[in-house]
Amino acid sequence: MKNIVYFDLETQRSAAEVGGWQNKREMKMSVGVTYSTAAEAYRIYPEEEAEELIKELRRADCVVGFNILNFDFQVLEAYTLFDLGTVAALDLMVDVEKSLGRRLGLDAIASETLGVGKTGHGTDALKWWKEGRMMEIAEYCCYDVKATKLVHEFGASRGQVYYMNDRTKRREAIAVGGWKIE
Repeated sequence: MKNIVYFDLETQRSAAEVGGWQNKREMKMSVGVTYSTAAEAYRIYPEEEAEELIKELRRADCVVGFNILNFDFQVLEAYTLFDLGTVAALDLMVDVEKSLGRRLGLDAIASETLGVGKTGHGTDALKWWKEGRMMEIAEYCCYDVKATKLVHEFGASRGQVYYMNDRTKRREAIAVGGWKIE
């Protein structure tokens, strides 16, 4: 059985606080969360365990996430010399953008595909970091990992996920043919 690792992280600082999106490494991780299909378990990593998180991602047969290539991996690169771009990964956001021609957030897809949305916003996690509320950040991040896992499983089994088209006000399908991990 393949070890698929679903992954998300939250940061300590916003893009505005570090001088723009080009400085993602400076945003620093507050919490990273994984779900391993081999272990059938979630794992929460505080910043001081970033090296262990990177080891888990490197051992995975495939890392699945939402915007992990352009965001999460880049934030994590501040903690390693290893090029995370060489990790086998499926970025659901990249795949959706290729199919649809524009970017959508995880909440937009999870809401229409699963009937449940995210439990908060990344800005909430930034506020909680400043307040020292690590459990809230970890819980929020765990829910994002679970939503990513469920969206991926739905898309892999059905070849499509859904979103609400703002223009037509209709629920529409997005073809996601390459989500099966053999």
